[in-house]
Formats: sequence, C-alpha cells, structure tokens
Amino acid sequence: MKAKSLSFRLVVSEGLVLIAFFALVTLVLEQSFRESAEQALQERLQIHVYALLSSVDLNNSGQLKMPANLPEPRFASPGSGLYGFIQQPKKKNLVWRSPSAIGLDIIDPPKLKAGKSAFLLEKQKRYALHYDVVWKNIAGIEREYVFTVSEDAQFVTDQVQRFRATLRFWLLIIGVVLVFIQFSLLRWSLKPLRIIAHDLEAIEKGKKTHLDGEYPVELQGLAGNLNVFINHERAHLERYRNTLADLAHSLKTPLAILQGCTESFSDNKDTVQEQISRMNKIVEYQLQRAAAKGEQHAIKSVDLSDVIKKIRVSLAKVYIDKGIVFDIAIPEQCQIYCEEGDVYEIVGNLMDNACKWCHKAVKVSILLDQRKARRNFSVMLQIEDDGPGIPVGKFNDILKRGVRADQNIHGHGIGVSVVAELVGLLGGKLEGGESTALKGMRWSVYLP
Repeated sequence: MKAKSLSFRLVVSEGLVLIAFFALVTLVLEQSFRESAEQALQERLQIHVYALLSSVDLNNSGQLKMPANLPEPRFASPGSGLYGFIQQPKKKNLVWRSPSAIGLDIIDPPKLKAGKSAFLLEKQKRYALHYDVVWKNIAGIEREYVFTVSEDAQFVTDQVQRFRATLRFWLLIIGVVLVFIQFSLLRWSLKPLRIIAHDLEAIEKGKKTHLDGEYPVELQGLAGNLNVFINHERAHLERYRNTLADLAHSLKTPLAILQGCTESFSDNKDTVQEQISRMNKIVEYQLQRAAAKGEQHAIKSVDLSDVIKKIRVSLAKVYIDKGIVFDIAIPEQCQIYCEEGDVYEIVGNLMDNACKWCHKAVKVSILLDQRKARRNFSVMLQIEDDGPGIPVGKFNDILKRGVRADQNIHGHGIGVSVVAELVGLLGGKLEGGESTALKGMRWSVYLP
C-alpha cells in the first residue's frame, strides 16, 4: 500500500481514531474498576468494624474489654495486611491495637461525629475505615471511641494491575481485528474505483471504447461524464481525420491541373494563378472547419430546450411563406453535456429538413431516460414532419459520408450525414422512420 494512496490515508486515520478510542476506554474502565474495588474494600472493612463492635464490651469502670479470640483471624497474625485500632479522639489515646498491627505507625483518625465513618487512603499506602461511636455502659459511664480497620492497598493495586493487563490484551486483540475488518471493508468499498481505473486503462490500450461496467450509484455520474469526455475527444480526432481526408481529396484536381501546366508555365500563367488561389481557399476553408469543430474546450452543459426554441424562431422567419405550425413538446429545461456548436448543428439540420419538406406541420419533442438497443440514454430528441418522407431503400444512402445534397431523393438528407457522424461520435444513436402522428419523416436522436 503506497503512502500517498487514499487507502493508506484512510487506514492510518481510522487506526489513529481507534488508538485514541481504546486509550480513553482503557482509562475509563480502569478508573471504574478501581472505584469498584475500593467500594468493595470499604464494605469489607465496614463488616470488620461491626465485628469488632460486637466483640468489644465496656465494663463498669468505663474500660474496654477485648476478647481473647477476635472474630477475624487475620487480626491476630502479624503482617497479615489487616489491622485494627481503637482510639479515644479527645484524649488522643490509643486504647487497643490488633496483634497484626504491632510495630506499625498509629493511624490518626479524622474528626468525626458520632455514628459517622470515613474511608481514606493513608500515607502508609493503606486503606483505612474510621468509625466514630459513643459508648455508654450500664453504670451510665459514656465514652467516645474511634474504631479503625486498615488493609494494605497492595491488594487493590494487584487487582487493578491484573484487570489492566487483561483489558489491554483483549483491547489489543480487538483493535487488530477491527483494523483488519476496516481494511477489508475499505478494499471492498474502493473496489469500484479500481474497476474504473482498470477500465480506463483498457480504453487507453484500445481494448474498450467506453466505461460500460456496473458501477455504484455514486460513481455513475462520474462514469457518464468520463464517457462523454472520451466520446468528445474521439469526435475531435475523427473530425481532424475527416477534414484532412477532405482537404487531400479537394487538392487532387488543382494539383493535377498544375502538374499539366508545368511544361509551359508562361502560356498557362493565369491558369496556374487561378489554381493556386483555389488551393489557398480550399486550405483556408478546411482549416477553419477543423478549427471550428476541433477546438478542445472543457465540456459544458447545454440547454437543449433553449437551443430548440431559438432555432424554431429562426426557421419560422425563414419559412414564413409556408405558415408552418410548430408543435414543441419539450421540458422547460433539458441540460446535456455536449458542445453548443454540435447541438446547433444536429438540431438545426434536422429541423431545417423538416421545415423544408413538410406541408404544414412540424413536431419537436424530448423524452428523458430512454432505453434503446440495450443501452440507457439520457435524452431522446424526436423531430417529425408531415412531408412525403424518404422512399423505401434510400434511407441508408443519405447517411453515407460524401453524398451531396442534390443526390438525395426528394431532397431529404441535407446535412443528415453530418448529423449521423456527430451523433455517432458522441456515443448516441440516430434513427429514422415514418412519423406515426404526422405520417411524414421522423428522426430520433438518442444522446447519452
């Protein structure tokens, strides 16, 4: 995986997010577990305090009397980790300490009210529970004592450390699994981009003509725009080739004449000059034609409906004597990706033919999202007239490149070969037939 690739960046960013998330989870869970362990220890120490209270007795002279056998054996074992103290807070006097606390520093209790307790972590790294009690014997003698039960903090620390080690181990395992899952999902999610890149490489090598794969909805617009761009570039290349072919064909006759005049140049000076002038005009015309159709501009969207409306106004003025009735069934706006000049050439030629050969009616309509020949097209432009139509068997002739206007039966097909060429280079489809509504000629232009 390359460092500058999109996959690498996504994996790294997701990994950093997971690390931050697991770090916060570790801190929160460790703190929660520590508090839970301390709470459990506090409850256990509270039980030990109650056990001491139940075991101790206050004699008639006001002195505490401790039993020989304590309720918890650990109080009797030195260094057991569980320690007990009984103090008089007002006199700051140690009344009793458990055998297990021999040699340890006395834990000073905080100021408490009778019946209150305090759970603290002492400097000696021991947790201590202090409980204040006021004791009154049968003789009416009243004494205040603080019962303190302490336990080493190492027990809680060991629990937290074991929990931390277990938690971090499993979070590491889960993190590795999640990164692997995310990497797999990322590879699966970015697979359509790799497919498009592979298809573009196939187009570059000439193995494909356009992007025809099954792409996700989010990439269909991109694939469509790329197909338009590819068809657009092919159209430019094909136009240059056709223009050069026309130029070469047009120059053959003047060159043949000039070749015949080389033997006697002085006698054919006017002829030579005439042919040179003619060749200059041919070259200028073909170069202008190539420049007009071959400039490489960024493809922009064109409003097909607006183009139709403008051409309709112009043709109404040109054919005002015929009083043509136009039936324009188009949406308010219809944006397509194409050069504006190409749109005017396609629509203008077909509508001009319809106006020229109709009797009184011309119908122009637009249908969106059409399917033809197992392909999906975004727009279908249909132009119909009530004229005589094209005789059977002559339709293919007018689509051939190089057929002149005066060679077409009944005049139909003026510019139609140019329209067919443009539509084909744009990846569309041109279809002709009889109009169902007007009984004349019908042209259907399918554009991607």
